[in-house]
Amino acid sequence: MELDSIYTELIAEHSRSAENKHPLAFPTVTQKGRNPSCGDEITLQLQVKDGVIEDAAFTGIGCAISQASTSIMIDLIKGETVEQAKHLADLFLKMIKREINDEAELEELDEALALKNISNMPARVKCAVLSWHTLQQII
Repeated sequence: MELDSIYTELIAEHSRSAENKHPLAFPTVTQKGRNPSCGDEITLQLQVKDGVIEDAAFTGIGCAISQASTSIMIDLIKGETVEQAKHLADLFLKMIKREINDEAELEELDEALALKNISNMPARVKCAVLSWHTLQQII
């Protein structure tokens, strides 16, 4: 199976998954994000204690790319420090802007690497970065 096919399947799986798509019972911070160009909207909720993101979830509507990107991001940041989450958001955005292309440097993005080629589709970039910008605002 080709790498692009694996990435496409990964995005499809995350966009359909309800694992991270639900309201949190006791969020400590909540932030809404919206992509006005296509109408994607998310509400990101985090439960942060002592500088660690103990839990995270989202609700909202949008295309497969925005929903998958949000789900993948949540998988990456759960259990991480706020500082590490900031670092991952910065790294992801630099990958999308093509400021970082080195696979070794991007390795810590794990499944988020599946969205790397979105940078070749300018109309979809805002969909992929919606959750990451929302994360930056919330933390």
